[in-house]
Amino acid sequence: MVTVKGTGRKRGWVIAAVAAAAIVLAAGLALFKPWLLFVDVKVDEALPTVAVSPERTAPSPPAASEVPSPSATPKQNTPAGPVQLASGSLISHEHATTGTVRIIRQPDGTRVLTLENLDTSNGPDVHVWLSAADVVEGTAGWFTAGSAAYLDLGLIKGNQGNQVYAIPADADLSKYKSVDLWCVQFAVSFGAAQLKF
Repeated sequence: MVTVKGTGRKRGWVIAAVAAAAIVLAAGLALFKPWLLFVDVKVDEALPTVAVSPERTAPSPPAASEVPSPSATPKQNTPAGPVQLASGSLISHEHATTGTVRIIRQPDGTRVLTLENLDTSNGPDVHVWLSAADVVEGTAGWFTAGSAAYLDLGLIKGNQGNQVYAIPADADLSKYKSVDLWCVQFAVSFGAAQLKF
């Protein structure tokens, strides 16, 4: 019987290489989660209905019978419902992204951020940020939010639809210029909207 030396050793190296490749592949799939690019998560939360600000018109002179007494207090023109404080339109960065963002003050004084008609790619670890950075179009804008102050409103609820995020009561909105859909895992923006107050 003839035996070839090294055949068993070679087979061992092949098995080890296949096992290592399988481990690397499994780790890569766990880290990058490429299947998320093909799975949509649609969210349809109820959006606040924004009150139309009352128009300021010159009052007509009151009739003699309608003249208020000096002790009467004037009526306040305060909206009864939610009021829009800021808005913007999402643009694409690393992934095609569309939709509208709004910051709304509720009648109780709380503030929320809404994502309306959102459509972007699904991805791992994407968060909704209020960012101090201005929005820059194109690839130059993919990383600007990562180098600026931000307020993380949490993990995105889905990559499509309507969503509402609470803004902390102590947040100073004057510090933030934009909304960014930021992938924390890869430090890149999926899309962003410049806020107009």
